Amino acid sequence: MRYPCSIQITFLCPKNVFDRPMTKTTSVSSPFRVMPLARLGSGGRWRTEAMRSYGAPVLLWFTRGQGRITVNGVTAGYGPHNCIFLPAGTMHGFEMSNQVSGTIVVFPQGCEADLALPEDPLHLRLRDVDRQLELGKLVDDLLREMEKASDQAHRAMMCHAGLLSVWLERQIANLDSDKLSVTATGRLVNAYTALVEQDFHSTKTVRDYAAELGVTPTHLSRVCNRACGRPASAILQDRVHYEARRLLTETHIPIKDIAESLGFASAAYFTRAFQKQTGATPSAFRKGG
Repeated sequence: MRYPCSIQITFLCPKNVFDRPMTKTTSVSSPFRVMPLARLGSGGRWRTEAMRSYGAPVLLWFTRGQGRITVNGVTAGYGPHNCIFLPAGTMHGFEMSNQVSGTIVVFPQGCEADLALPEDPLHLRLRDVDRQLELGKLVDDLLREMEKASDQAHRAMMCHAGLLSVWLERQIANLDSDKLSVTATGRLVNAYTALVEQDFHSTKTVRDYAAELGVTPTHLSRVCNRACGRPASAILQDRVHYEARRLLTETHIPIKDIAESLGFASAAYFTRAFQKQTGATPSAFRKGG
C-alpha cells in the first residue's frame, strides 16, 4: 500500500467559532476564544457530531460526561478529565449529550510556530488530580485575560498559551512510546480523511480517493468501518453535508451556488442528497437554522 507523504490541507471554518480563514503566516491576527463546550452544540447535534475541521488549533477539555470522538477517521471513547488537542485542519466530530460539559480553547489562527503547538492530534486521559488541576488553571488563566479585552491582556494570553503548549509537550514526553504508535489501519484512515478534507469540495468519489491511496474502494471502506464504525462513503458524505449545513445557516449564499461549490451536478441533485442525509430540504433547513 502507498500513502501520500505530504498533504496540503485547505478548509473552511464555522463563522460562529472562527471568523477568519487560516493563512500560512505565523503572525497572530485573530483572538483567543475560551467557551463552554455546550455552546458548540447550541445549534444542533450536527454542530459537534458531523465531521468537520477548523481553521485554528483547538483544545477540548472534557470535565464531565462521556461519549465517543472521531479524530482523522479513528473513533475512541472520552470521559471526564480528558484533554484532546486538535491541530488546525484536523477532521473530527464528537458526541455531545446533556451530561457532557467542559471547555473549548480556540488558539489564534497561524500561531502554531509562535507557540510551538503539537503538530499531531493528542488525546490525554488525566487520571492524576495534580495534572487535572494544572490544566484547569491554565484554561482559567486564559479565560480571565480574555475577559479583560485589552492589548496587555492579549499579550498575557499569548504567555499563558505558551505555558499551555509547554504543558502539552511535557505530557507527550511522559507518554509510553507504544501509546504513540499508529497502526496500518490508522495510517490509511488518517490519509483518507486528510484527502477528503483537502478535496471534499470536488466531485471526487470514494473510488477516486481509494485509487489515490493505492487500495481498492472495498478495502478502504472495510478499514474505515473498523476504525470508526462507518464506511468511507459515510465519512465523505458527512463532511460534505456538514459544510452544506454550515453555509446554509451562516451565510446568504444562494442554494444553487452552495451546490456548485460542493461539487454537486445541479441544485436539484443537491436538494435530494441533502434531504436524504438530513431529513429536510436545504431551504427548509436554512429557515429553521
